[in-house]
Amino acid sequence: MPNTDILKLIFHHDQRMEQLAPATASETENDPLAMFTQPDPTYSTLYFSGSVIEEQQFGINNLSRFDPIIQTIQAGLGAQTFQTANGSFSELKQALLAIENNEMILLADETLPAESIHSFSGKVLRDILEKGWIAIYKREAPNGFDVQIFSRDNLYTRFFYPLQKMLEPEFRVFSINGKRVSSERHFYFETWTLHKPPHGFEEILPESVL
Repeated sequence: MPNTDILKLIFHHDQRMEQLAPATASETENDPLAMFTQPDPTYSTLYFSGSVIEEQQFGINNLSRFDPIIQTIQAGLGAQTFQTANGSFSELKQALLAIENNEMILLADETLPAESIHSFSGKVLRDILEKGWIAIYKREAPNGFDVQIFSRDNLYTRFFYPLQKMLEPEFRVFSINGKRVSSERHFYFETWTLHKPPHGFEEILPESVL
């Protein structure tokens, strides 16, 4: 029996940038009403997590469809250059393999020094997002890594239908509301309740629509 690849697309929209880092004093000191009258900036995250059920391997890199999944992510981002602390790459897969777990890949309109990309903090991430740039993280997983995208805009619709076209009996995709993921047990729901996912964990089927 062939292995079953599970891809989880975990989305979390309208997160407050204030939670990453507070606004600088200079942004409000000249206008004391700014904090009340200006819209609260938000950002979105997409977390691509993979597991191979039969082998109990967790990490998107373990999926037999790893290459086409990463190509689909790259196409959705429409990126030309992926900047890392170890250099710039034209392919997302190259960039991912060139860095360690929990390091960042940057999609930006300008080239930043390697130390700026390497030194991650909430303040750095907020600065990146406020410029309209995108940060990609190679997140450590039990048996490799997953991929997480931080962006100012909601990019979810760029990936839903392309991933839907990839569906096969041995490749299942779940769209998950990140607000519903309250524990590690929930995150790895496929290990104990794949037949009846928790509320907010929806399998993308050939007939699914947004």
